[in-house]
Amino acid sequence: MGLDEYSDSQMPFLETNYVSSSSSSSHSSKLVLKRTGNEWTALAHIITAAIGSGVLSLAWSMAQLGWIAGPLTMLVFACVSLTSVFLLCNCYKSPDPETGPDRNGCYLDAVQKILGKRNAWFCGIAVRINFIKLAIVYTITSASSIQAIQKSNCYHDQGHKATCGYESTRYMVIFGLIQVIVSQIPDFPNMKWLSVVAAVMSFAYSIIGSALGLAKVIENGEIKGSITGLPSSTASEKVWLVAQALGNIAFAFPFSLIFLEVQDTLKAPPPEKITMKKVSVMASSVTTFFYLCCGGFGYAAFGNSTPGNLLTGFGFYEPYWLVDFANACVILHLVGGYQVFSQPIFAEVERWFTRKFPDSKFVHKNHTLKPLSMLPFRLNFMRLFCRTTYVAIMTGVAVLFPYFNQVVGVSGAITFWPIVIYFPVEMYLTQKRIENWKSKAIVFRVFTMVCLVVSLYAFVGSIRGVIVARFG
Repeated sequence: MGLDEYSDSQMPFLETNYVSSSSSSSHSSKLVLKRTGNEWTALAHIITAAIGSGVLSLAWSMAQLGWIAGPLTMLVFACVSLTSVFLLCNCYKSPDPETGPDRNGCYLDAVQKILGKRNAWFCGIAVRINFIKLAIVYTITSASSIQAIQKSNCYHDQGHKATCGYESTRYMVIFGLIQVIVSQIPDFPNMKWLSVVAAVMSFAYSIIGSALGLAKVIENGEIKGSITGLPSSTASEKVWLVAQALGNIAFAFPFSLIFLEVQDTLKAPPPEKITMKKVSVMASSVTTFFYLCCGGFGYAAFGNSTPGNLLTGFGFYEPYWLVDFANACVILHLVGGYQVFSQPIFAEVERWFTRKFPDSKFVHKNHTLKPLSMLPFRLNFMRLFCRTTYVAIMTGVAVLFPYFNQVVGVSGAITFWPIVIYFPVEMYLTQKRIENWKSKAIVFRVFTMVCLVVSLYAFVGSIRGVIVARFG
């Protein structure tokens, strides 16, 4: 499976419009890209991609870091992410960042054209890992939310001290079965309403989580927490918990991967780069505000007892219907989000099968099921096999490691440095033709190395957390 067929695919929730263009001097016509986006559509796309399940772990991360380091760390990650996308603004056009003439409509295209095939190969691996990790995290998070709805209703009926235990494995399997069914609809991620639903759901549970935290603070009559954060039995344990917290925060912030694809939807004038810089500041401000609210209000409400997942750790019992609604929003968001980030993997694998077996009916033939003949659904055995296998593997990994904060930490740390730091910096330096010994290049290299050290620290600490949770 090569890079070329992979990099052609855009993120599924971004709509691309084409118009037919014909010339009077020829009998041929061609499709010309019509870019109709503006700063508001771009802002909606970025916020939809940025605000996700990672927001639910930020209160726990704040609890590990304390009232000074917690907010400062979030602001630092926000600044780093903003720096990354400012650098990417200059990579939309190549070889000249101002005049082009080539446009790089997705992240991988930009890496390949600017840095070459070797870098693009490594970048492709990082991007694939990013999609796979999201499938695992979404499975764990959705199962936790289904479980939380069950618990919430149980506590409401039987009292807050009732024993309401539910095994999460069954809910992961249920979520996996839902994904197997939904993944058989070929155009599901391209449905126009998907991005709207995802945005509404993510805003809804983020606002509800923040509001519940604020209400709890008012009920308590005090702001809980401390400057140094949650105390640990040993200094080394504190060090590892801080590493996990950094990984959780790293998971929540970046939107670099979809940035160029959003930029490719914009109409000009004004220049796309100018619009995207403005949009980046707006998006970063909105997401950082939500993250500080969720993290801050959650920590202020529970202090040292802050749960790993703000909506499923049962600091909130009432109003139970609002907790249920918030978790239902999480589930609906992640059902669609799973497909959005899995479709590029599906498309890549299926293109390989199509080329490898051009005459196979198993690969190419679509079957219409009579009970579903009125729906946009055609059963393809190759698609059924490939997508079911992928979902089964992701569900199996989630069942083996159902540890929300630890897995989110690993997921955040594993791709943060290459996708958010290394490739944007290298592309910017190459595009601007900045030589290695220049002061600007030196500053960016130091920036890259510092971020690498932080990412490795978060990754190692989160891996240790997974191992301890699984085998400790």
